[in-house]
Amino acid sequence: MALSYFPNAARVGSPQPIVESPPKQHLTEGVQEVYVEHKNRLLQALDSTKSILGDLRKFNKDDWVVRYPQLREQAATAEASSGPRRKSMRRSLSFPDDPSFEADVIVSPAKAGLTRSVTLATIADKEDELAPETEEDGDRLVSPAEASDFHVFRLDLKLGAHGSSSSPAALVAQLEKSSIANLLDDRILNAVNHIDKLRSRVEDKSSKVLVTGDLNAGKSTFVNALLRREVMPVDQQPCTTAFCEVHDATENDGKEELHILKEGVTYSVKDETTFTRASLADLDAIVSENENESQVLKLYLADPRDPQRSLLSNGIVDISLIDAPGLNRDNTHTTRVFARQEEIDVVVFVVSAENHFTLSAKEFLMNASHEKAYLFIVVNKYEQIRDKAKCRRLVLEQIKQLSPRTYEDAEDLVHFVDSQQALHEDTAPFTNLESALRSFVLVKRSKSKLAPASTYLTKLLSDVDLLVGANAIVAQTELDRAQNDLTRARPVLEKMKSGRESLEESLESVEDLGASRTRLRTKELLTDAVERVGQGKLGVDKSSVSLPSYPGLFGIWDYVRDVRRALLSSLDAAVMIAEDEARAVTTEAVNKISQLGEEHLPEGVERSRRVFMPEAMFSVRADKKGNRKSRRTSGTVVAGGVYGLGIGLAQRPDMLETTFFDLFDVHHQFWVHFGDNKPEESEDMAVSTLGFASVGLGALTMVGGKTLGARGLFEGVVRVWDLLENETARKWAAPVLGAVTIGLVTYFVLELPSTVPRTVGRRIKAALAKEGEERGEESTFVGAHAARVSRETRKVLRLASWDLKERFRAAMDERGREVQGAEEMERRARKALDWFHEVERRAGDVRESVVLVSAA
Repeated sequence: MALSYFPNAARVGSPQPIVESPPKQHLTEGVQEVYVEHKNRLLQALDSTKSILGDLRKFNKDDWVVRYPQLREQAATAEASSGPRRKSMRRSLSFPDDPSFEADVIVSPAKAGLTRSVTLATIADKEDELAPETEEDGDRLVSPAEASDFHVFRLDLKLGAHGSSSSPAALVAQLEKSSIANLLDDRILNAVNHIDKLRSRVEDKSSKVLVTGDLNAGKSTFVNALLRREVMPVDQQPCTTAFCEVHDATENDGKEELHILKEGVTYSVKDETTFTRASLADLDAIVSENENESQVLKLYLADPRDPQRSLLSNGIVDISLIDAPGLNRDNTHTTRVFARQEEIDVVVFVVSAENHFTLSAKEFLMNASHEKAYLFIVVNKYEQIRDKAKCRRLVLEQIKQLSPRTYEDAEDLVHFVDSQQALHEDTAPFTNLESALRSFVLVKRSKSKLAPASTYLTKLLSDVDLLVGANAIVAQTELDRAQNDLTRARPVLEKMKSGRESLEESLESVEDLGASRTRLRTKELLTDAVERVGQGKLGVDKSSVSLPSYPGLFGIWDYVRDVRRALLSSLDAAVMIAEDEARAVTTEAVNKISQLGEEHLPEGVERSRRVFMPEAMFSVRADKKGNRKSRRTSGTVVAGGVYGLGIGLAQRPDMLETTFFDLFDVHHQFWVHFGDNKPEESEDMAVSTLGFASVGLGALTMVGGKTLGARGLFEGVVRVWDLLENETARKWAAPVLGAVTIGLVTYFVLELPSTVPRTVGRRIKAALAKEGEERGEESTFVGAHAARVSRETRKVLRLASWDLKERFRAAMDERGREVQGAEEMERRARKALDWFHEVERRAGDVRESVVLVSAA
């Protein structure tokens, strides 16, 4: 089966000849009425066709680039051409501006006209059924081979010598669609201009008869024989180089004279400024003197014969008989003849029986047959041929190829005569020729005058059928493609639109959850580490840092400093652990974001090529000036410190500063034993010799808080001296000093190695707490690190989320553009398809309104 885009394409409504009755020698009123009716219908058809072409040009310019199709015969079809003839022809449809497009189509030329349907071949069996035996190619105005090509709109898109089989001709596939569309628009414009000329010819009440042929074919002799007088110059050498138009003298007030038209001026018989008068006797001299010039001469002659027998003075229609130069004289004259034939109603082609049809003659007849299905052919010098039957057979075979319609009506349109003999005496063949020519020009005006316009119109409409049929296939193909694209892309777009909010909420949730998890976990780890340090322990259990060993009393100061450094480094180690756990949480969250991308991104969208490197978190970064914002050691991503850990508590000079109170925390011991609010850690402390030593130290503290200072020492000595002056005080001095001495000795010997870490830890904890009180909660050691780790995690997750959001947005925008483009293409293709259907319908109406008839 085949999908047809023009359901009415097979109707038979083209102009066609009908069977004629024997020609009459005068026009009846009925015949004239029929002619006028057909003329009016043809004029209306010309106007309608012009409107169609105008709309086609506008549509080509504004709405749709009309493609120029090319139909090539398939190899299988060519091989089967010798077998039984088929109703339709399978062709391969392609376009020179799009070599990638190719489709098998079926071209079906209908009978009795050029109404063609172009259908997309699907299953060929039904369309390729054998035609009935009674169907003949003669029922068509063109052969089936011609039905798959243009006539009026034909473009020559080949490179190389035209018509040369050996030339490397190739299609100009590089041309853009718009370029070929412009070339096609020029052809359509030429057709519109030609329609205007045809309309003028149809409206013109006169008839123009062009007599042309090859050199020395006897054209001028033939014209003289028609006029029954020797007027045109005759010589054995070519002598006619001008267009000599012969008119009835009644058009010139009955005067016989010669008018030489002035170039570039519109001729008027009543305006002597448009021509130069001359006598008929001067015609020979004028033609001879201006042999190389192109002239147009008007001859006004009187024909004394009866109007029933005269062609020129027929009393019915004004006739102009034009004697044209020979075709193969030179290219200039031949081109002029070719151009002139477009404004001619009847072509009388004179061919020599001795030479038959030359290449120039064949080219002229092929060109004329584009609009003139019927040509009047005169085979001159026939009496001089010895084998007349052979001559007749060969000439008719050539005519059959050049003008099939002329061949079908050869009895009336093809005449074998000898004009030279007829000029001096009446001969039956020439008398029959005159009668047939007069009937063809005057009686059968529907065939002679209206047929050229009708033939051109039918071929033009046939080209419109082929053009819109092929473009309808393109429009349907693009419509199907657009609908398929919409079927595929629209659900994806709708899904993305509905899932966009969900994706953004999920990404925000992943980001917030990851940041909050790392913040809480960092706070937990560092708070625990600070508590451990406050108890004199390392901030983390598993660490490369360990407490130093006690070196003895003489190395006590270095021991305190190393303990402080170790405890600070353990806090840095706790920060590093918090960062490692943050990396793990971030990795898990990044993977979750990747899973969200797999769930929400449609197929065909490139996934992110970013590779998350956890070790890059909390890494060294350089600012715009190249300065490093943090430190890196041994190629390992760290945040600083002597041990390559943390943010550098172990490198802060203020935190590393060692004081006497790292050995004796007098304030702590005083509040433990004498204060109302004891620190929590005092519950775990056992009463030992250290307590007694602390009592002594507390007594000293009562003397002044700055005992160990120079000024405090002096003031303390003064106060002690004052006490010693008191007799009661002197009694207690010895026991107190003894207790202090015993406590100090015991402290240094037994408790100092284990007490120093707790003392230093408490001071470190107190220092960190003091910083928090001064700067706020977020600036404490724990708060600042929790915020920093959380911020780094959020930054990584935000970047991953942003990347996914951008890809999702870009994918959705792309799908949106794809859907929008497909919707636009669907709208344009549907509009084009409907428009092409409408053009086909309008063309069909025009074909039905034009009927070529031959009056009886």
